[in-house]
Amino acid sequence: MPIELDSPIAATARPAVAPRLFGARAPGLRERAMFTERLALLLETGVPLHAALQSLLEQTDHAQLRAMIAAMCDDILAGERFSTALARHPLFPSTYVNLIAASEAGGFMAEVLVQLVEMDEKEERLRSTLVSALSYPLILLAFSFGVVLFILVSVFPKFATMFAQIHDQLPWTTRGLMVVSRVLTEHGAIVAAAVAALVGGGWMLARHPDVRVAVDRAKLRLPVLRDIFARIYLTRLLRVMGISLERGVTILATLEACRAVVPNADIQRFIRDLETDVTEGKGIAAGFQHNGFIPVAVRQMIATGEETGTLGRVMSRISDSYDRELTRHLARLSKMAEPVMLLVMGVLVGTIVSSLILPIFKLSRSVH
Repeated sequence: MPIELDSPIAATARPAVAPRLFGARAPGLRERAMFTERLALLLETGVPLHAALQSLLEQTDHAQLRAMIAAMCDDILAGERFSTALARHPLFPSTYVNLIAASEAGGFMAEVLVQLVEMDEKEERLRSTLVSALSYPLILLAFSFGVVLFILVSVFPKFATMFAQIHDQLPWTTRGLMVVSRVLTEHGAIVAAAVAALVGGGWMLARHPDVRVAVDRAKLRLPVLRDIFARIYLTRLLRVMGISLERGVTILATLEACRAVVPNADIQRFIRDLETDVTEGKGIAAGFQHNGFIPVAVRQMIATGEETGTLGRVMSRISDSYDRELTRHLARLSKMAEPVMLLVMGVLVGTIVSSLILPIFKLSRSVH
């Protein structure tokens, strides 16, 4: 996509014909990555920051993002720092702002923007991996539920009168499914309202602080979830800490930014403990040594990195390694979940079909 640099425009102007650089939905991780990548390209070619933002504004067709870029242009013309202008918009998290602030002081903003693009791409790739790993089992589960519901609502009522003749001889599975079928057909609206109420109540309950803390604690303690979430949180934490420390952001500012990156109460408590250790002069490695979800190898590498002055580089390498390991782990779990879900689906459908066929055989024998 060509980037025009020679067209002077006002910060609030909108071109008559503009390339569609961003989508129509609310700006998010993908839009931020695209904005950062194009800004880095312009700065690397020697374009001043304000002119680069004007060029991006000219080619942006996203209303909310245009408003953000226009506000940044006005702030920079007013003498504000770019990091200060970014901090006014929720699209750019504290990690992003802190790294830009450090790059402004060191004169390496283009390099930091490239690293921010890589960080957003890795985050998007991790999210896509999670969605891919969960999508197939969830589709199978939804399909199984739909088949069972269809049989109970459409098929079982047609055999209700026939089965009433041999009710005492019916298998217990058939009697139970007939009760469920009768409830669904005669009181479907009440059942739907009850399910909706349960879902709504569960959603409201999940937002309660105590419940959220309990859920966060369970994520790091339950057998299967513990391995997945510990890797996810550790990858995010070390990635942000690594890139921040490598680019000169202070340790306390880095830890403060990390609290918004990992939305887990236990991890945020761990980060606050790290801040206390750093403030008391103990260092980061001491805090990592006393946490159960941190693997022993990671503790040793962080201690070595702190001793040798390469802590940021070590954390970045660990996060990349755990990112690849997490991808492989999710792929294995997805492959293991597929036969399990197929087995569950077969058992459910087989139980329902046998609950229909066995009584029909009994009726046919009684007739003969």
